[in-house]
Amino acid sequence: MPDEFIYDLGETQDNVSRRGSSRDLSLQPKKNIVLVSHGRPPWYGEDGQRICDAFVIGVAGGSASGKTHVAREIVRNLGSIPTVIILSQDSFYKYHNEEELALAHANMLDFDHPDALDMPLFASCLSDLKACKQSNIPVYSFAEHQRLKETKYLYGATIIIAEGIMALVDPALRALYDLKVFVQCDSDLMLARRIKRDVKERGRDVHGILDQYLRYVKPSYDNFVRPTATHADIIVPGSNNAVAIDLICTHIRSQLQERTNRFRQKMAIPHLYLTTGSGSGASTPPESRLEDLDLTVLPDTPQLKGIFTILRSKETSRQDFIFFVDRLSTILVEFALQLLPYVPKVVVTPVGVEAHGKKLGAQMVCGVSILRSGGALERGFRRVINDVPIGSLLVQSDATSGEPMLLQTMLPVCVRLRNLAQDSWVFLLDAQIGTGAAAFMSIRILLDHGVREDHIVFVTFLVARGGGVSVLRRAFPGVKIVCGAVDEIMKEGWLEGYKGEGNPEGKGRKCWVMQPGMGQIGDRYYL
Repeated sequence: MPDEFIYDLGETQDNVSRRGSSRDLSLQPKKNIVLVSHGRPPWYGEDGQRICDAFVIGVAGGSASGKTHVAREIVRNLGSIPTVIILSQDSFYKYHNEEELALAHANMLDFDHPDALDMPLFASCLSDLKACKQSNIPVYSFAEHQRLKETKYLYGATIIIAEGIMALVDPALRALYDLKVFVQCDSDLMLARRIKRDVKERGRDVHGILDQYLRYVKPSYDNFVRPTATHADIIVPGSNNAVAIDLICTHIRSQLQERTNRFRQKMAIPHLYLTTGSGSGASTPPESRLEDLDLTVLPDTPQLKGIFTILRSKETSRQDFIFFVDRLSTILVEFALQLLPYVPKVVVTPVGVEAHGKKLGAQMVCGVSILRSGGALERGFRRVINDVPIGSLLVQSDATSGEPMLLQTMLPVCVRLRNLAQDSWVFLLDAQIGTGAAAFMSIRILLDHGVREDHIVFVTFLVARGGGVSVLRRAFPGVKIVCGAVDEIMKEGWLEGYKGEGNPEGKGRKCWVMQPGMGQIGDRYYL
């Protein structure tokens, strides 16, 4: 698989970012795997609401039957696909007390009974991921026979493969699967694989492995696991299963194709592409009036005109460009602070007199920049709000379709945890709103995490009145948008030197440029 970026759920995203290297799927030491290769395409419609769920596959079978191998082979054979998660049911073993721990270390605790697994938690996490929300996956240590206190944040999957011996036992889990697979394998082969795995990976002796197998594993397979094959849509052999995996991958590709949603072109210049009404009476909407967009625009002062004159000029040196971008971002964030809630506060001055004032009423405030150009506002943001956590979203255009693709999320803790997100205020930072595609996706991501729409403040240098901001406004009316200036025109064109989809003349991929604009702000700021 070309250009993949793989990490397992035993690592934090921070560690992965620092390491920055790719590894082959077959070398992964743990069953929980996230593959980020081609990003997450839009999963929502023009109204901002979710129109498709993640595609969920349940893979069941006996212990050491080859479930994880089948899951990895599905991923490998799919090729160029969006974000995929392989989620192991082994992470959802219940927390054990001291007595149960003693039995576990003596190989006397039954880990192969359905009651050993926290099925409601597994179903809850899987339901969140399927509904395009974030989830926090438990971490289980086989060496300690215990669920650890830490959890692993997970978000943004297009395909989820849930594998485990009891993956098809619970009706609540079966209801979540779009495709149910059972891996059938010879009992002798499963036992041989289990001995080899437990000796090598879990440090156990052969006598204990055999005793546990005869006491718990084999009876559980006969009583609970094998009967679930009747619920499967397809039964895959535990070895020599290339044909079955190819059939599964063909079905998955067709399902993903049906869920494809492309509307960036419609957003880019909405008065040319989008229609109002329905049926034969549909009509082309007029260009949005500035007053209808409900934008908070900086006062048009001589100082602001001078800053924008410098930033728009292609003759401006990089050093001057960085200086005035930082200056403008500071002014913008200071202006945007008025949109946060404030509550009355009484203080006593140094001369002993009470003074009535205001204090910030927001419990948590953070920033999220849309990379790369959104990073140009971070320095000004930090200057205005001291010690503020800042996260990032990597949203880039697909090389062929031009649609936004979510490649990575690095969000502050107050956004990753849903119980905190609903009380958090988020400053979303990007250099401009042109087509609005990246802004649209970023707002949808924050809403998926539980951030309230009216708690999002979008701070940007420029907004194109004729671009996607009108669609953005209709979809998310509660979001507050603060900008430095409003440009009138979005011009349709082609990227030179790129032979894109649907361009037999080789003119390149279609793009949309804001005029007069400030050029490629990220390139001018960082390069």
